[in-house]
Amino acid sequence: MPQTTPFAAKFRHDPYTRSSTRYQPVETHYGGLCYHDNSLVSGSLEALIQHLVPTVDYFPDRSYIFTFLLSSRLFLPPFDLMSRVCYLCLEQHRTSDPQIDKRRMREIAPKIVQLLTEWTETFPYDFRDERMMQGLKELTHRLALGDELSRRALQRVTQRLLRKLTTLSQYEEFLVTTSSVGMEKLTAQKAKQQSVRREDVLSLCSDPFVMAQQLTHIEMERLSYIGPEEFVHAFTHKSTQDNSKGFLNKRKTGNIEAYVEWFNRLSYLVATEICTPVKKKNRACVLEFFIDVARECFNIGNFNSLMAIITGMNMSPVSRLKKTWSKVNTDKFDILEHQMDPSGNFYNYRTALQGATHRCLTAQTSREKIVIPFFSLFIKDLYFLNEGSASRLPNGHINFEKFWELAKQVSEFLSWRLAACPFERDRKTLQYVLSAPIFSDDELQLASYESEGPENNMERDTRRSLRIRVLGI
Repeated sequence: MPQTTPFAAKFRHDPYTRSSTRYQPVETHYGGLCYHDNSLVSGSLEALIQHLVPTVDYFPDRSYIFTFLLSSRLFLPPFDLMSRVCYLCLEQHRTSDPQIDKRRMREIAPKIVQLLTEWTETFPYDFRDERMMQGLKELTHRLALGDELSRRALQRVTQRLLRKLTTLSQYEEFLVTTSSVGMEKLTAQKAKQQSVRREDVLSLCSDPFVMAQQLTHIEMERLSYIGPEEFVHAFTHKSTQDNSKGFLNKRKTGNIEAYVEWFNRLSYLVATEICTPVKKKNRACVLEFFIDVARECFNIGNFNSLMAIITGMNMSPVSRLKKTWSKVNTDKFDILEHQMDPSGNFYNYRTALQGATHRCLTAQTSREKIVIPFFSLFIKDLYFLNEGSASRLPNGHINFEKFWELAKQVSEFLSWRLAACPFERDRKTLQYVLSAPIFSDDELQLASYESEGPENNMERDTRRSLRIRVLGI
């Protein structure tokens, strides 16, 4: 069976490698699969599943395994795919001779283990479904009949998988606890009606570089828990064409949602910290501090925190503090805004991201490997990639060329996710950033008016209504 080409070969197009004669692309068909210039571009669902299944003489390359496991959930649930793969691996070559069956099992068992290793390592969250775990147990039992070494190897795969799922559950509990602590602090603060001065960020961490490092810790930890299949969930939850029967796992994780919530929290934390100080001098100090933090985030390659900080500073309650801004040298902030300018489809940011990616590939230190993209834009790019072409072709084939590109982008994200954060943790700063109370939109607007009073009658009316809604006076 023809092999699929890896990502590097598939997407490297060089127009200068062709001869001077006119090149005629070659399209071939093989067992329900369509190839264009020896690259798989489409196929029926049944043929693509068959192409995933190893045989004595064949094993699919890793790029195909990843791409198909990522995209197949649009057309059938993972537990159904697992069932079909098990059948094709174990049943389709069964004979009436037990000795022949046992010999074939010994020959194919290591490849089955390798396929399941790829699946459990890259898409462990699929196995939160009890039906997937049951399929894994049954397969382990079947392998035991033919090959003891493969059975033991599959047991080790299962043990690693269970550890990953346990770690995920603990992380989800941590997110719930952190959110609860923040809400309790905010409730207590409101109960005191701000009679006690709010603890501020500069009293805990006055070094912009240290703060940027702690933000990077949070970013990289949260990125590490995002499974590749969650991107499919993110842009297909409204789809009705290819997912009309609800093929996506109902027990999906919410790591993307948690990561977006973190971005919003950081933006509101920045705005809250700037609007809270009573004195103009103190507000200016906080403003300058976060400008420097944003610059350090840019230097590190933490573009998500950078954009969150810029977003917080551009919120209306902050941007209207003209007297505060007049005390700050905004040259550095203007440069950062220019880097994240949305014009030209974020051309400046994409250029900087490309530079950070190149630095990552040639890195000599762990710090140089850090690439944290502006996540909302990354999701948007995937969404438009999905919307830009159909998942099925008119002949009923799955448009695998589309899913090669999707897998390429998600695979790049996974490579960034693997980097280790080299910075030392500052426990108090981390705790404060994650759980310090933040203001709502109304509370921010009111704090802004209290810091720098209204300039016209409309703003005075707005402040009066805000006091009634927020303070009840």
